[in-house]
Amino acid sequence: MTNTPNDAIGTVPGADPGTDPSAESSPAPRAAPVPAPAGRPSTATAVVWDEALLGYKFSTAHPMAPVRLDLTHRLSQALGVLDRPGVGLIKPEVASDEVLASVHDPEYIRAVRAVSTGEVAEDLERGLGTDDNPVFPHIHEASARILGGSVAAAEAIWTGEVLHAVNFAGGLHHAGRGKASGFCIYNDCAAAIQRLLDRGAQRVAYVDLDAHHGDGVESIFWNDPRVLTISIHETGISLFPGSGFANDSGGPEALGSAVNVALPPGTGDAGYLRATHAVVPQLLRAFDPQVLVTQHGCDGHGEDPLTNLRMSVEGQRQLALDASDWARDFAGDRWLATGGGGYSPFSVVPRTWTHLVAAATGQPLRTSTVIPQAWRDYAARAAGLGPGEEMAGIPDTMSDGVDVWWRSWEVGYDPSDPVDQTIMATRKEIFPYHGLDPWFD
Repeated sequence: MTNTPNDAIGTVPGADPGTDPSAESSPAPRAAPVPAPAGRPSTATAVVWDEALLGYKFSTAHPMAPVRLDLTHRLSQALGVLDRPGVGLIKPEVASDEVLASVHDPEYIRAVRAVSTGEVAEDLERGLGTDDNPVFPHIHEASARILGGSVAAAEAIWTGEVLHAVNFAGGLHHAGRGKASGFCIYNDCAAAIQRLLDRGAQRVAYVDLDAHHGDGVESIFWNDPRVLTISIHETGISLFPGSGFANDSGGPEALGSAVNVALPPGTGDAGYLRATHAVVPQLLRAFDPQVLVTQHGCDGHGEDPLTNLRMSVEGQRQLALDASDWARDFAGDRWLATGGGGYSPFSVVPRTWTHLVAAATGQPLRTSTVIPQAWRDYAARAAGLGPGEEMAGIPDTMSDGVDVWWRSWEVGYDPSDPVDQTIMATRKEIFPYHGLDPWFD
């Protein structure tokens, strides 16, 4: 296979992952992925994309607007990110029921199918037909395709086809085993992690950078010590889903495997990045994951209408660069990145996730990069702006025009700072489980 932008490098296998002989044998303590085949670029990156992903559309008024995906793909194309050497394409297929059942109850899958075909109008007990998750035709296929893309990406990383993969349509982190929640029907992040475990991985780290708590992924692996879930989010006191506090630390067989940093409303780049750097690299170093999975919801941006954080595009770009560093330093450079929340579809989401894709290719975009006029014109039309109308809200560069800076944790703990208070609460709760000192590590 030649890694050109339009090469399909994988589709989600339809068979039950448990049938893989390697999953049934006793894994070595340090099970490693299959090495990349000879001749493959060591920086090979896959992007999950197909226009069929735009079918995940609850309604014309719903904040989870598929135009954000369309604009991200088009901006990545317009800036040449998808044409870089070593960048390939994963065409996502609809995941089979067997793949879905690796993380979802069969009864729930049948319920999603039933509302998808119109057999029943809603299933409120399972979160289907609520204001957050209204039913739409083919909801099963649209949701299963997103999950299929993340599972195929995980498979490609584990077999050595690629080192990095990005599914910016994914990141549907609220869905639980048996219930839809928070705009999420099937949990693609959890399914990707489960595929890695089924293929022999012994340690997978998941870092959730969405403004909302990554509760679905956490709950699915709550009692599994092979999975470290870290979520850095706005406190559940002020934001859905109302969970994810420092003392939520994992099940009895996996204490310390769930990590939550619940930040106060109004936290911006400096506070979010300080919290991230005070918790994530220390735990990744101690956990020693074989693969890193990250969720890059960009709803922590100050323009986002659904949250109370105050980050910039530059701050979220920095998180993508950090994730790339974590993968290299702690996970053998094996990295799967997904999208997630983000409800400013014309200004924030396309720029943030294009920065993410660029970071995954190993060639970050400069924040001063000018956005092509053709993309701006397309975005204006998509936003309903007519000819000659002022292009308010349609950005012209890949920057918000801010300088990103944060205080390193090493400079000292400030007990009067609300951000530092929540950082220390998490460090005190979690670090001892990993042999770390909450004050000095």
